[in-house]
Amino acid sequence: MSVNRNELFVELFSIFLEINKDVEAVIVSDHQGLVIASEKRQNINLEIVSVLTSIINPILERIRDEFAFREFGTASFDTEFHRLLFISLDERRTLSVVLNNMASVDKASPYAYLLAEKAVQILNAEEGDNIQMTIPHFEYETDASATEERVRNQIYQMRLDQGGTYRFKFIIIGDHEVGKTSLVRRFVENKFSTDYRATIGLNILSHNIEFYGNKIVYSLWDVGAQSFFARFRQTYYLGAQAAFIVFDLRNKKTYEDVKVWYDELEKFIQGREIPMIIVGNKSDLTIEREVSYQDGVNLANELSELSNINVSYIETSALTGANVEDAFTLIAYHYISHSRKEEEERVKLDLLEELNLILEKRKKQGVNLENLLTLSVISENEFWSPGLQILSDINSEYKLEKIKDDYDEKKYKFSNGVMIRNYLYTNFDVSKSDGVFCIFDARYEDHIDPEWRDVVTKIINDIDENKVVLIGIRVTEKSNWSRIMEEFDVNELLEQKMISLLFFKIGVEYRLEIYDQLKVMLNTIKYL
Repeated sequence: MSVNRNELFVELFSIFLEINKDVEAVIVSDHQGLVIASEKRQNINLEIVSVLTSIINPILERIRDEFAFREFGTASFDTEFHRLLFISLDERRTLSVVLNNMASVDKASPYAYLLAEKAVQILNAEEGDNIQMTIPHFEYETDASATEERVRNQIYQMRLDQGGTYRFKFIIIGDHEVGKTSLVRRFVENKFSTDYRATIGLNILSHNIEFYGNKIVYSLWDVGAQSFFARFRQTYYLGAQAAFIVFDLRNKKTYEDVKVWYDELEKFIQGREIPMIIVGNKSDLTIEREVSYQDGVNLANELSELSNINVSYIETSALTGANVEDAFTLIAYHYISHSRKEEEERVKLDLLEELNLILEKRKKQGVNLENLLTLSVISENEFWSPGLQILSDINSEYKLEKIKDDYDEKKYKFSNGVMIRNYLYTNFDVSKSDGVFCIFDARYEDHIDPEWRDVVTKIINDIDENKVVLIGIRVTEKSNWSRIMEEFDVNELLEQKMISLLFFKIGVEYRLEIYDQLKVMLNTIKYL
């Protein structure tokens, strides 16, 4: 008997729509834009799938191209009425999640990643395969800023990339007999033991999984709850990078003690912010339940406010295995996202510091406060301009005024005196720019496009002297960088004009590389 994928998709998508009320439709499409499977809410216009697919199709190829180094990729895209979240399932198929325009992409993303994994399982399913269709509830409130308007028509990379190896120390704490060790054993060995044995002090296990193209190496620290060992737990918590706090859904006291464990954790990790999940275990024993699902959500939200991080809530059963793997997947998602966010925040602060030094210097020099610094960004496609996204992001705390927002020309003015202009290769004006950032994609080219040299030549001719031009070129390990530089051949032109021209390679970690090079550009502007 063959696998009925249509029925499986209908069941999976229906469950997904029931869990996340902000989702209006779900679409799986192929590389030609043909819909493989879709589901929508009853109150949504019948044409929404086809209309949104027509919006999506022109940029899907670009999205796939941006993640060509990896098997998977993710991006989001805002329209006037919807927020669209894309996850590439493979090189040929894409999952598109359609959210209402006030929804939080950050809140929907963990659900969407699990949905994507299960969609891949359905697409690759063979007769006899057992696919767990349930998608667990895990909730937290997100900051209101998540719904604020982003720069229109900007695609930005999500926090979760593919192709990395992540190792982290993960502690599991909670009262006696709540099932901590059983959860670990179910996850590591896919077994459940009815023979309860208290963890004496500490039990450490290691386990590896593949998660969304990343290798995750867990060091699982199952911490005993005995009061005798309380004096040693501070040592156990050292270096913890993520945590489960587990309680028994049948025992209200263990639920109330979650706050006690939270306080101990906060004390011993000394104010560090780490991903944290509250786990209500033994969900299979519904008759004996003393804690409702909403109680768990409320507790997670309360702790989120206290800790200034997103504390999630999920319910599991170590006995049946329900949601156990998804709980560990969720903590991996949060850890990877948190790690990348910390790294990007660090380079963002460095870039912002350079920017502020320029602005302060120019204020002292008596430069017009309305236009202290003008930066221009040039790209091939309006849907992918990382320079614009990054420069807009570091100025996001200042009031934004859209001077122009056309297809091929955008001008954004910030209240701190920064003007950002974005152009396409075909139409740009870099006169009066303090710095220009232009990006080319040479990953699949044996030679540069002649248009690229024309673009660089025009930039050099049009920009004022004593200004800075930054040229980023996307390459692979197989790219011939020396030949690329020879083919640009602008040395003679540079001898005729006093400007600073910087070429740099853009590889896999392109966002971080662009952050670093924009910092170099700003530093150069500061001293010119």
